[in-house]
Amino acid sequence: MALLKEIFGNKIEVYAFVGPSGTGKSYRAQMVAGEKNIDYIIDDGLLIKDNEVIAGESAKKAPTKIETVKHALFYKEEEKQEIIKAFKKYKPDKILILGTSDGMVQKIASNLGLPQIKETIYIQDVATKQEMETARRIRVTEGKHVIPVPTFEIKKDFSGYLLDPLQIFKSKGKGQKPYISEKSIIRPTFSYLGNFTISDTVFRQILEYLASKTNGIHKIQKVRVSNYGDGASIYMEITATYGVNVMQETKEFKEKAIKEIEQLTSMNIVDMEIIVKNIYVPQSKENI
Repeated sequence: MALLKEIFGNKIEVYAFVGPSGTGKSYRAQMVAGEKNIDYIIDDGLLIKDNEVIAGESAKKAPTKIETVKHALFYKEEEKQEIIKAFKKYKPDKILILGTSDGMVQKIASNLGLPQIKETIYIQDVATKQEMETARRIRVTEGKHVIPVPTFEIKKDFSGYLLDPLQIFKSKGKGQKPYISEKSIIRPTFSYLGNFTISDTVFRQILEYLASKTNGIHKIQKVRVSNYGDGASIYMEITATYGVNVMQETKEFKEKAIKEIEQLTSMNIVDMEIIVKNIYVPQSKENI
């Protein structure tokens, strides 16, 4: 693998933002990036540009703390290549890497083939001891973690987990435009407290409404929803209408249904299976 610094030379300036876990790094990441005119942030396995996730999957979805660390460091080749591909596409001139130690941010930079870190900012440089203690207490007692992107950007990735929008307002002095940003608060899988569930009836009502507007589906006979850690799986049995292209109609219905359910419920649909059990013949009004 060719290193990015070999592709772009040393044009990429790498900055690091370091602090112990739970002290508020992600909360303040965009403020630090803004002060340094940095548009790209690497945090917990995500590459973020201007409040938008452009590559990666959050390490906070990992089932264990060990897997979380490995993911955040980009140990797996496929995870590494996804970020490198985004670098080549967007050609960032500055990047801010978040980490819990100097060693961690250096390892991330090395694994991604980035130049050496130009400057490191520490959490104590931008937050008071009291603010860090408050952030740490919230992490320990409530299991919450802040990701530096707006809630709508990461909602699908974390559907089924607790999500809260958090607005930050910071005055930058008289006559200067204040800093205002929205973040997403999520509970990591391994520290999740409680469950977020949606009744199967809700899914069925959405599916029946969409089916009523689909020529190829006469009736939904059965709906079964299985909820997994990363989303829901839907099994459907239907009566199809005779004389239509059943394969095409069910394919289009499936795409539309997944999109609508994810938008209306914020639940991620990991799989959807549609089985045709009967055929309805409009002319005779009989089922075969």
